[in-house]
Amino acid sequence: MRYAGIVLAGGSARRLSGVDKPALSVGGKPLLARAVHALDGAARVIAVGPRRPGFDVVWTREPVPGTGPVAALAAGLVFVPEDAEAVVVLAADLPGVRRSTVDRLLAALGDGDGAVLVDAAGARQWLLGAWRVASLRAALPAETEHASLRRVLGGLRITEVPAERGEADDIDTPEDLERHR
Repeated sequence: MRYAGIVLAGGSARRLSGVDKPALSVGGKPLLARAVHALDGAARVIAVGPRRPGFDVVWTREPVPGTGPVAALAAGLVFVPEDAEAVVVLAADLPGVRRSTVDRLLAALGDGDGAVLVDAAGARQWLLGAWRVASLRAALPAETEHASLRRVLGGLRITEVPAERGEADDIDTPEDLERHR
């Protein structure tokens, strides 16, 4: 299946004193590099956020930076190739995301609209999913700024994919970062 990847690499990182989270190193590799590497099979990778050197991706920003993941997702969708059937959406703060994660999400799409990773507590990880491009575009509201990602995507036909150990972890706090260093 031909797919594109969108990495949401903006955000304010308030709980990490405003640090550039995608640039944080875990295991000697920046978090952004982990997300981009997980998308190695994509026809195109789009990163939504401030431009960072050293990445072979298409860079874009939401019209008003800081207006949330739905606005960032809409900005990234503009650059998804017309012939892509699916788009994998990843946050840029996922230390455990791998190519095998992306492969499992794409395989789980089936006839549905999307497939999302579900953590050990049973919570859907909205920024760790694969989506049919047409379904995603149709689900986006006219006003994307500050829209709820859960509300926008929650009405779609979604397959839940159980996360493997550490795969759904993200870095939101100094404690999260310490746990993964």
